[in-house]
Amino acid sequence: MFSTTYIDDYKRYLTDERKAPVNTVSSYIHDVTQFADFLWEDGKDDVALATEDDIRLFLSRLEECGRAPATISRCIASLKAFFGRLAEDGLIGLSPASGISAITAKKKPPRILTGEDITRLLEQPDCKDLKGSRDKAMLETLYATGFRVSELLALDKADVNLDTGLITCRNGKERVIPIYAEAVRAIDSYLSGSRPKMAAPGEDALFVNTSGGRMSRQGFWKVLKGYSEKARITKDITPQMLRHSFAAHLLENGADLRSLQEMLGHADIASTQVYTHVVKRQLKDVYNKSHPRAL
Repeated sequence: MFSTTYIDDYKRYLTDERKAPVNTVSSYIHDVTQFADFLWEDGKDDVALATEDDIRLFLSRLEECGRAPATISRCIASLKAFFGRLAEDGLIGLSPASGISAITAKKKPPRILTGEDITRLLEQPDCKDLKGSRDKAMLETLYATGFRVSELLALDKADVNLDTGLITCRNGKERVIPIYAEAVRAIDSYLSGSRPKMAAPGEDALFVNTSGGRMSRQGFWKVLKGYSEKARITKDITPQMLRHSFAAHLLENGADLRSLQEMLGHADIASTQVYTHVVKRQLKDVYNKSHPRAL
């Protein structure tokens, strides 16, 4: 478990010195603790060592989980206040939240990759290499299922049934997702070849790092960025973009909203409907570029 010293001290400061309302203290401490939990899951137990990249990755995670812009804006304010206090007390140098602005929380239309981008990305891992085989399986699984990166990395071996071509997501809302044949082959190759040589004894995680333990978000982020650069993808790619691409590409090819909602694990279909706007916008762009009367 992460150290709570800084957070406990901050709570006392808000309560005793600032005389902040109970609800304000509760909200600030909840946000900071949630961020500390996020860091701890990636192997960092000292919140005072957090970086700006850590905060941006955390905010991206909140957006990925469907948190409202107002919630994310409040979280930004909480982290700014917390790290500002640490800086004032001389416990850290410059606050890692100083470069984060509330604009980060604005809801933007999902950014997606083209089919050509996806193909180039999935072709990059060298499957003859231990890590390459694992990376191929991870990328294929993410695009095949539309999982959030946290859901992908929470998968255990027992969650995959290659005979039926189904994967069970147990992180958050439990659901069963079918996967296409190429993803089945990639996972099968990894499980039979690379994973037995990489995984630590008794490790249940489906995807493991070079130390044999469960792959972290930071580790996967680096893997994705590396292959994106090799594929010469100019977009600033994120794991969330593969989830968005999964959804938009399914809609483009005739999937219905209710089925897509179930696969994405959305509680509210309004969260799923945003992808229809992306598809319609793309169709309009194609129309304007291609119709002779639109030129």
